[in-house]
Amino acid sequence: MSSVKIECVANEGCRIGESPVWDEKESVLLCVDITGRKVCRWSPATKQVQAISVDAPVSSVALRKSGDYVITLGTRFAALKWKEQLVTTITQVDKDKPNNRFNDGKVDPAGRYFAGTMAEEIQPAVLERHQGSLYTLFSDLSVVKHFDQVDISNGLDWSLDHKTFFYIDSLSYSVDAFDYDLQTGKIGNRRSIYKLEKDESIPDGMCIDTEGKLWVACYNGGRVIRLDPETGKRLQTVKLPVDKTTSCCFGGKDYSEMYVTSASDGMDKEWLSRQPQAGGIFKITGLGVKGVPPYPFAG
Repeated sequence: MSSVKIECVANEGCRIGESPVWDEKESVLLCVDITGRKVCRWSPATKQVQAISVDAPVSSVALRKSGDYVITLGTRFAALKWKEQLVTTITQVDKDKPNNRFNDGKVDPAGRYFAGTMAEEIQPAVLERHQGSLYTLFSDLSVVKHFDQVDISNGLDWSLDHKTFFYIDSLSYSVDAFDYDLQTGKIGNRRSIYKLEKDESIPDGMCIDTEGKLWVACYNGGRVIRLDPETGKRLQTVKLPVDKTTSCCFGGKDYSEMYVTSASDGMDKEWLSRQPQAGGIFKITGLGVKGVPPYPFAG
């Protein structure tokens, strides 16, 4: 086992940092600050963070095949032109639920953008239950709703053979799997593959490595855990110096670095003084595994 090293590469004090995505073309890490209403880009070369402010909570960002990015903004799927700082709405969901917003989102291997919704939180992880749904934005810009009754739609990814879709509804404290049809984007046969233990707290964002193992950020658990989706066993725990770890992705030149986002919302002065890096972006090296490059949205 190589020695695992953790460093805070950007102490941004994000309110809810989320959705880290490596942009290979630009050699930057993308992420969002949901309640801070910002889309951010951190450059390892300059060590600087650039940010674009938006007009609603922004919960995920993804690459786009035609260039630039797509984001989930409030209850909208939207396009973001970085240099022009221009946001244009693609389509809106949950129109009958003014209190809802999107949460985590990710693009599937065929270029479809999956993202789910939730009710706005009263305080972290406290909200009206069963208000969310899971959606897909197709490359022709049509939207399909898969199911509703979701609490906090969260982490998502696909198996290496593209036959399984992994998904987290945070307040179920479970990582679930679905059968996946890559041709149509349909999902079915939902089952739980891992139930979180008490000290792991709330499952949040998730990514997959080249060995087909899942990495899950544990909100209020201050860690990322590595799971075997076949056996349902936890293989590894990496603890971070902040409690509110929110999501993770692989990046860097060869996708051997893991980036973890975190949050500071809901922390009082005393808690923040103990964890001054809360809301920062962390880089983990020495894990001995690599990740899968993100897929771009095909639309």
